[in-house]
Amino acid sequence: MNKTTSASKIKMKSFDELFGTNENLGQESVGGEIREIPLSSLHTFRHHPFQIHEDKLDEMVESIKQHGVLIPGIARMRPQGGYEIIAGHTRKRASELAGKDTMPMFIRNLSDDEATIVMVDSNIQREDILPSERAKAYSMRYYAMKHQGRKGQTGNSLDTMSEETGENAKKIQRYIRLARLSDELLELVDKKKLGFVQGVDISFLNDEQQQWVLDIMLDHGISPNIDQSARLKAFAKENMLTEDEVREILLPKETSSKPRRVTFKADRLDDYFDEAYTEEKITEVILSLLDEWKKRGEKV
Repeated sequence: MNKTTSASKIKMKSFDELFGTNENLGQESVGGEIREIPLSSLHTFRHHPFQIHEDKLDEMVESIKQHGVLIPGIARMRPQGGYEIIAGHTRKRASELAGKDTMPMFIRNLSDDEATIVMVDSNIQREDILPSERAKAYSMRYYAMKHQGRKGQTGNSLDTMSEETGENAKKIQRYIRLARLSDELLELVDKKKLGFVQGVDISFLNDEQQQWVLDIMLDHGISPNIDQSARLKAFAKENMLTEDEVREILLPKETSSKPRRVTFKADRLDDYFDEAYTEEKITEVILSLLDEWKKRGEKV
């Protein structure tokens, strides 16, 4: 099924207009020309959620050395000077490693919401995206769409995102929720030291409560199971979650103590029992004597 991405819907007539491939767009087209921009003038998109994996850049760097950047990035002018990268952060880094000074960019006149949606859509289909990156990206896109909706757009943002990304709407909602985790806890989700479901549950805790959970996890080398994270969420939603309660949930006391075992050396027992007494009979006698002692009010 062909999907219509939001990038093609941002108050532009066509894909060609969005990416500057329309031959009718001349250099005078407002916000539509391709420019060679100094790398020093290109700045990271604010709160850009995607990491650059430099260990995977070798092939791109080699290609740029030989042929330059074949597909221009997208940027918009910044009020304080220079340009904000909307798409092309990895290409910029590869250009730096390739020893280039400039990079071709489509310069677009996009609002904050439009730029956010294009930024997310140009990265979200990558195969190496971490859970934290997807969570932050979906969250940014969702709230950008909601903000646009307050200005006259209609429709359910989650359903629209599901249609355009191919991701289940419920899963998108969980990722958006996951974005509320602290960066430290999100890192544990990325490293698979905290489960996705548990992370979503813990995202319902406030910052202080999340720190309590993190401290206990790190101090004791544990990870909450699904039952424990569900209990944390339930207590938090009822405003009943204290630091002691977090410890009680994550570090439950043993329900039963280990059985005590008492042994005697044979030569000690020989002073009281002859060889006719079996181990079972010796035990009965000792317990009987202890019962008599207890009746007299004595206590160990």
